[in-house]
Order: sequence, then structure tokens, then C-alpha cells
Amino acid sequence: MILAIDIGNSNIVVGAMDEEKIHFVERFSTDLRKTDLEYAISLLTILELHHIKPADLEGSILSSVVPPVAAVMNRAVKKILDQEALVVGPGVKTGLAIRMDDPAKVGSDLIVDAVGGAAVYPLPLILIDMGTATTLSIVGAGPAYLGTIIVPGVQISQDALAQTTAQLPRISFEAPGRVIGTNTVDCIRSGLVYGNAAMLDGMIDRVEQELGEPATVVATGGLAPFIVPHCRHAITLDDGLLLRGLFRIYQKNR
Repeated sequence: MILAIDIGNSNIVVGAMDEEKIHFVERFSTDLRKTDLEYAISLLTILELHHIKPADLEGSILSSVVPPVAAVMNRAVKKILDQEALVVGPGVKTGLAIRMDDPAKVGSDLIVDAVGGAAVYPLPLILIDMGTATTLSIVGAGPAYLGTIIVPGVQISQDALAQTTAQLPRISFEAPGRVIGTNTVDCIRSGLVYGNAAMLDGMIDRVEQELGEPATVVATGGLAPFIVPHCRHAITLDDGLLLRGLFRIYQKNR
């Protein structure tokens, strides 16, 4: 069994898995102010909640889009496992051809998603990750990472509305009963939920048109369950996509 950690701008995803299954997936907030000891305590608490001992873990793997936190987290991992984590980055084997102008600048989370998706789903593949930003990553035969679409995330959109307008409140992510809102809260909910669902549907259409063939569409990320059910395209929700990708990369680099 290994420990897998992905550090995003807003949340850190932690999981433990082996060849047979993902034992758990948990999320907690990314905090630049935390020390390695504080992160170590958070990790130990999560492991204890799932009745897993550090001795049960043979190793760990870490991906991050927040370099300062990655360094602190790796020290936290070493406190727990007495060994550093494998860090996803240049020089790490992924089995994925990256057809970007500058492959080194592609977010490690996007590469990990692509590795996890290509191992399970038919290609070509559109991978939607709904976190701080909403990204659509396209994976073709090979497997090859063909490119990405980046859109402001649902939470960013809501924050921008609340911060830059005097009368629009913060709301919970719930779909209103109708698209046409008749009160302020439902009007915002319609825009955030149905608007983002329509955006995804439209981008899927455009990507498939550019590919010249239908694609398998898979979604992950903390906000995906609130938006994807309202899309008109068939989209598979896969909360374990990222961890599966990390496990595959760990195996390739053992």
C-alpha cells in the first residue's frame, strides 16, 4: 500500500491504495503557513481515521502545483515514513507523450489525471478537473497528452461576484428548480450551476469537432458532483482518478 498526495491551490487530496483498490480519499485545505509537523499531524490523523498504520505503507508519491507547500509536505512525509516521497516532475516516468509547446510547464496534476484516465478509459479522452480552476485535458492515442483548456473555476466565479458587487451574496452550490431565476439567490445559482454545465457541454462539442471523433468524458475534482449531473453529455464522475494516476506513476518509477 502507498500514500498518495496531490497539492492543489485550494485543497490537498490524500489517499492510500494498492493493486486491488483505493482505501480512502480525503481532502483538506492547502495552507502556506503550516509547518511540516502540522502537516504530519494532519496525515497521521487521516491514517488513524482509516485504521492504517505508517508501517502498512511501503512508500509515497507527491504531486503539487504549489512548490513551497510541496517541500514542507515532503518533510512531513519523511517524519511519518522515514523516507521522502517520489515527487512528480521532470525526469519522472509517466508513460505519456506530452505534445505541448513546453512540456515542463504542464501542471503535474493534469499529467497525473491523464495517466490515471488513460489506464482505464477508451481514448480519445476528455478529462475535466473542477477545482480552483476548471480544466479540460485531452488525451489521444499513444497515450499522448494533446492539450488543455483552462477556465476560471466555479468557486472563483462566485468569489468574484461577491467581492466586486455590492448586492450579490455568497451562496451554496445547489441547482435551482428552474433555469430562469426569480430571486437573487436562484439567479446566481442558475448561472453558476447551469452556466458551468452548459460551458462544459459546449467545450466538449468543440473538442470532439476538432478531434474529428467522439471522446470519452470523465470528470473529477471537488466541485464536479455539483455541476456534472446537469450536463447533457454523458460524463463519468471518477473521484479516484488522480490517486489512480499517482499509483501508476509510482509503479513505473519503483
